[in-house]
Amino acid sequence: MTKIEKRKYKEQFLKSLKAFSESLTDYVSTDKGDWTLKGFIDIYKNIYTISSDTKIVSKILEIHIFPQILLFADHIGYKIILAEKQNWYPDLTFVNKKDERVKFAVDIKTTYRKSKTNKNAAGFTLGSHGKYFKERDSAKNIQFPYSQYSGHYVLGAIYTRVDFSDLDEVPIYQVKELREPGDKPIKRIGQREVTEVSNLKSITSVITDFDFFAAEKWKIASDGQGSGNTANIGSITDIGDLKNENGVFTKLGEEWYDEYWMNYGTATMVKDGKTKKITKLSDFLVFKGRNDLHHKIVTRVKKKQK
Repeated sequence: MTKIEKRKYKEQFLKSLKAFSESLTDYVSTDKGDWTLKGFIDIYKNIYTISSDTKIVSKILEIHIFPQILLFADHIGYKIILAEKQNWYPDLTFVNKKDERVKFAVDIKTTYRKSKTNKNAAGFTLGSHGKYFKERDSAKNIQFPYSQYSGHYVLGAIYTRVDFSDLDEVPIYQVKELREPGDKPIKRIGQREVTEVSNLKSITSVITDFDFFAAEKWKIASDGQGSGNTANIGSITDIGDLKNENGVFTKLGEEWYDEYWMNYGTATMVKDGKTKKITKLSDFLVFKGRNDLHHKIVTRVKKKQK
């Protein structure tokens, strides 16, 4: 495949993925912007509210949108291969039905707004910068070797968490509109009280105000790890920059992103008379003798208070 062909496939794929992401808010939201999923139901029609724990919310949201992802892939002429193991990269591999050399890695990532008025999100990880990232033909912890993918993308969801801090535990509900003739109201389950509501819409959603986006990974990367104890690339956190693909490396290019993260924490330099591992992009440019590129590092400038 030529570079021109690869670029054409990438442009078409990202354009389609962005359009698809814009359709997901209506799919998962009520007309008021609340999540349409209210909880889990048992055979007695008790509704157990979803925990607001971010890991639980993220997994359930992935399951919720997955049928739409399958339809989207088929519509644009791709098939989907799921990661064979839980910790493998990526979540989804899109393979072109007409030319199986064309593969795209897509991770589903979710994050929450730090507050309703804050323009920052909590951020997320963008995958490992370990063996499969450094050794592009390695099959360790990856569905296909990294070099076989034509592009690496995020299908992201940003949401607002509803504050349940005043609740001692996740509520259980019984819904009148689900009750059949002969069903008796249940007041308690074990030591927990059951709250009766008139309809499903009466149950408060644990998350609201969805904003979906699609982005190429290197364009929303930061120069810091996303988690302390594992070799994961961190994302930027400004919501506008996430949606506009305005990450730290955007003006430098993907080659600098690759080289920086291949050397993160292993390359060393002498600074102020001391040897230190390189974990900042500005230091890496100095290490490479490219001080002339510092102006291309995309940074967020805090506004001065009036």
